[in-house]
Amino acid sequence: MNSKFAQQFKKGALEMVLLEIISRGETYGYEIISQLNGQGGRVFAPARDGTIYPLLYRLESNGLISSRSVFSVASGNAKKYYSLTEQGEKALGEMKAYWQEYIKSVNSFVAESGE
Repeated sequence: MNSKFAQQFKKGALEMVLLEIISRGETYGYEIISQLNGQGGRVFAPARDGTIYPLLYRLESNGLISSRSVFSVASGNAKKYYSLTEQGEKALGEMKAYWQEYIKSVNSFVAESGE
């Protein structure tokens, strides 16, 4: 598939996927990237810092997720943990409902073409 088209499809769904991952429990960036690379198959892999972190920052600035930093004595760095806010839960529910309607509509056109 043309990478331009793949990027557009991915971009449209990635925020919802990130919210879904975070909704399963508090998590941090590297863990999110690992899940995308493991479970995301060809669609989301390879997920990279430069793609994921700006989205996480935007989700946080929009009030859909919150974060807390935890200092690690072992590494000497802080790790940022993300969790879903109440507003994020509501948004995720709306996104998932729309997604179901979206794929049903797209599939009706694709199935109709017989290809």
